[in-house]
Amino acid sequence: MALLEVDNLRVSFRTDDGIVRAVRGLSFQVEPGQTLGIVGESGSGKSVATQTIMGLTRGAAVEGRALFEGADLLTMSREEMSRIRGAQIGMIFQDPLSSLHPFYKVGWQIIEMIRLHDKGASRADARKRAIELLQLVGIPQASRRIDDYPHQFSGGMRQRAMIAMAMALNPKLLIADEPTTALDVTVQAQVLQMINRLQEEFGTAVILITHDLGVIADVADDVVVMYGGMVMEQADRLTLFKDYHHPYTEGLLQSLPAYGGERERLRSIPGTPPSPINVPPGCPFAPRCPYVMDKCRAEQPPLAAAGNEPGHMSACWLPREPAARQELRRKVTQAPPVSAQA
Repeated sequence: MALLEVDNLRVSFRTDDGIVRAVRGLSFQVEPGQTLGIVGESGSGKSVATQTIMGLTRGAAVEGRALFEGADLLTMSREEMSRIRGAQIGMIFQDPLSSLHPFYKVGWQIIEMIRLHDKGASRADARKRAIELLQLVGIPQASRRIDDYPHQFSGGMRQRAMIAMAMALNPKLLIADEPTTALDVTVQAQVLQMINRLQEEFGTAVILITHDLGVIADVADDVVVMYGGMVMEQADRLTLFKDYHHPYTEGLLQSLPAYGGERERLRSIPGTPPSPINVPPGCPFAPRCPYVMDKCRAEQPPLAAAGNEPGHMSACWLPREPAARQELRRKVTQAPPVSAQA
């Protein structure tokens, strides 16, 4: 059994404008020690899905299952969930400045989190552990900086402190929600290396949420591509980059800088994502798809096997055979698509 198995997750919110269908039938698995990348534009449902799994979307209508070591997180009581959250499942939020309380010292927040879940830990032991964690994530002079407030840390240091807090109790699963969005490229690389090093040391499974396929190329084992609250494609990283099937995946890849001078300009995806309130019939990507057919606008394609690799799934009416698919692409674009490098 997988460490985490999400099956047909659906999340919706009732608003004055109508029902927001944020997640529509998401399924995936995460194995121990594995890194699963979830990628997609803003509003695709990535963060809502993982926050729902963590019990952080109060007021939402939720369907489906999220089995963590066989226990359904979606049906747990608040007390049961509080025992798992932080201790067995850690989470790094997108904005560490808003996630760390501005009125309390960084070290105090880590210490209290440790003592909340480890009743036998004294304050001195928890403080020693907090200093070790800050050193582990690369905070200089950790024994002194532990008494600083969040505003005294740089953006990169705050994110490192969040990683330290998330890893304090050696969780089995770490959910990292856009952990590098507000950081410069150098600090991004350091944070990703930090997560990878901690994962190797503790055997932690990681769910990495991002809109950047470049980040996915560096760290993910398997990838789920989301759009309009749904899975458009999922595969292992190499298959997704080398033999993608869905046009949305193709558009994301073509928005990356090319290697070796293969093309001079980046290619954007025209149009905007669909409204989660007024969900169009058929494929949610149809209004933006260069290969759209009448069937795409009328009938939603199922998530089905694509290509020859096991576990490669795509929700698209394009031909499953690579040769037929490439021929259709050639007719539409008058040129073969640019292949990305993993």
